[in-house]
Parts: sequence; structure tokens; C-alpha cells
Amino acid sequence: MSLTQVYLGLGSNIERETHLQAGLEALAGFLVDIRCSAVFESQPVGIKSGPFFNFVVSAYTDLPLMELDRRLKFIEADNGRYAPDRKGLPLDIDVLLFGDLVGNFDGLILPRAEILKNAFVLWPLSLIAPDRAHPGVGKSFATLWSEAQIDQVLAPVAFEWRGEQLTPLHLL
Repeated sequence: MSLTQVYLGLGSNIERETHLQAGLEALAGFLVDIRCSAVFESQPVGIKSGPFFNFVVSAYTDLPLMELDRRLKFIEADNGRYAPDRKGLPLDIDVLLFGDLVGNFDGLILPRAEILKNAFVLWPLSLIAPDRAHPGVGKSFATLWSEAQIDQVLAPVAFEWRGEQLTPLHLL
């Protein structure tokens, strides 16, 4: 069985800790070697809502890309993402990178464009995978973050999963 390294972006602006914890637990059911970046609070981009908690997860999967994406949609749905009466975004999980794939895969464009546009994706990605090269640009995520000119304010926040503090104290 061959495993593919994936990077996922997670975010929530409703009952943020509850939904993000639930998302991580669901992911732990079918992903291996899950590692989480620090968690950041950010203002919403593109929608009117309260602030988000965002972070990036690195893990390995034996699932094909489209099956992984399908499972992520089920996790989002289980957390109320598609409920008709929802008042925000309970849980958002996006595939940022799937191995080194570049291109359009049944409408899923990889690497995800938000990596280079949003500080709440690029900063956590640069922390969890500083030396990994962006498959489309060829520069490391640490370099991309150091060169980024993104006008978004992020605040590291304390966040615990399975008894482990995800945000290092030096960032708090």
C-alpha cells in the first residue's frame, strides 16, 4: 500500500473549538501520522462573519484524491456545513496539497490557490512544512511566507487536541 502525503486546511467560525476538534477526530479515523500546525485566529475573507480559527494538517493517506475529497465533504456535512439554517461556517476542510499533484482534478485545483493568497493558510503551512517546495512555484513555504505581502492580521491562539497544545508557547 502506497501512502500519499496530504496537507489540509481547516477552519471554523462557529463553535470553533468544538467543530475543529470533531474534524480532527474524524480525520484520525482514516489518515495516518497526523501533525497539526499552530492555530490562528483570523478575520473572515470573502464573507461577512465572525473571526475564524484556522490551521493546517499534514497526514498520509492511501485514498485516491477524489475519495479523500468526498470524505472531507461528509465530515463537513456532519458538522452542519450544508445545513440550510446555518449562520456561518461550522467546519471547512480543504485539500491544499496531495503529494506533488498540479492541475485540475474533476474541478479540484491543486495546489490550492489560497496557499499563496491567504495568510491563514500560508503561515501555518510554512510552520508545519517550512522546507517543502510549493509544487507549482518551486519555492519553499518558509521562503514564500517570508516574501509574502498579504494584508491579513493573524493571532496565534491556544488550542489543544488529544491533550497536546498545538500552538507553541513562543507564538502565544
